[in-house]
Amino acid sequence: MASIELTRITPRLHLLDYSVGQAYLWQDGEPGREELTLIDAGWAGLADETAAAIRSAGLDPDRLRRIVLTHCHRDHVGSAQELADRHGAEILAHGLDAPVIRGEAPVPEPHLLDWEVPLLEHGVGVPEAPPTRVDREVEDGEVLDFGGGAVVVHGPGHTPGSIAVHLPRHGVLFAGDTVASVPDVMFGVFHVDRALALDSMRLFAKLGPSVLCCGHGAPVASDTAARLSAAAATATA
Repeated sequence: MASIELTRITPRLHLLDYSVGQAYLWQDGEPGREELTLIDAGWAGLADETAAAIRSAGLDPDRLRRIVLTHCHRDHVGSAQELADRHGAEILAHGLDAPVIRGEAPVPEPHLLDWEVPLLEHGVGVPEAPPTRVDREVEDGEVLDFGGGAVVVHGPGHTPGSIAVHLPRHGVLFAGDTVASVPDVMFGVFHVDRALALDSMRLFAKLGPSVLCCGHGAPVASDTAARLSAAAATATA
């Protein structure tokens, strides 16, 4: 991968597209005095490309303060520690996924439906994530110091420690892989516990976001709450 496409969603929010999986960059403060947060970190070996993408937005990757991992899968964790080591960031994840991220426990196996098998094979080319430190284990309801108060929402099912991150002041919800938007808002794939993941999707829908940022698919910024609620109401486990 020669470069990573970076797309501005709102003045403070950018999408980093890794072709399989994606991350999001949140900016507090003004350029030159910004404080940056990454939600997920893309594949292993792409720290240089990620930093270059951040610079392309006129921002300084050395102002990266934290990397919040929504769950333990390789396309979300891969470059987290290299970016954190280079730029002085803290890595955060839920305690139930932290042992997997650290390499102390195996990645939980998903319950695959027949139609999901070829989709999983498509992602085989994503390299394994190296053992990655977790500096801070977060819990449901914890408020993080960015985005005017970012609320951790534990949403198990995709993995046991999957989380969403909600920015109530900005109407933004980072939903990880519990929800996808391919091509429209839908129940995600590759869940360890589909029934639990569906409960989590319905919990997320109750938050009524105006901007929905999924791990796969384009961000949703129009009729968002209604589209998420409709998808959650019609999805089946």
